[in-house]
Amino acid sequence: MYRLLKAALFSAALLFTHLTFAQSAQFPLVKGFGGIYEVPDATERPDPTLEYKIMVDMSTGADDPKQISRWVDNVARLMNLHGLAGVPQENMHVKVVVHGGAIFTILNNEEYQKRYQVDNPNLPVYQALKDAGVDIYVCGQSMRARSLSKSDISPLIEIAHSALTTITTYVPQGYTLLKF
Repeated sequence: MYRLLKAALFSAALLFTHLTFAQSAQFPLVKGFGGIYEVPDATERPDPTLEYKIMVDMSTGADDPKQISRWVDNVARLMNLHGLAGVPQENMHVKVVVHGGAIFTILNNEEYQKRYQVDNPNLPVYQALKDAGVDIYVCGQSMRARSLSKSDISPLIEIAHSALTTITTYVPQGYTLLKF
């Protein structure tokens, strides 16, 4: 009888532990993308009273052009991680400059279809990022180097003179630079 009780208590403890960690992804600031999870034991967390100024230098291309780029989704995760920690959306000042191999993530559906035979899976993520207040730029130099024109890119994206000058404009203004 004691063995059965001990086994039952052990099983109940395992089930409780599993239920504690088996949670659904959360999307506090960027709806539907960049799902993140609460980590109740975390002792280091973003300070919800701070203003966050973040410049994302995105140059890494997608692993599979038929799937959302993990780097685009990572911007959504960045936002959502801060939001889950209690940082209000108005305290998040995020700018993304896309260049290099990542430039194809900002193509409009027509141009993306020509290259990959699918709609651009990144555009809904970029829309959700814009809705969350993220400014997204494409490097004009990268566009020229790849013979892309304004009509080839999504209207969600603003054209910058260059990634280099966008970064050197915002970093001196206190933006933290992240490289994706």
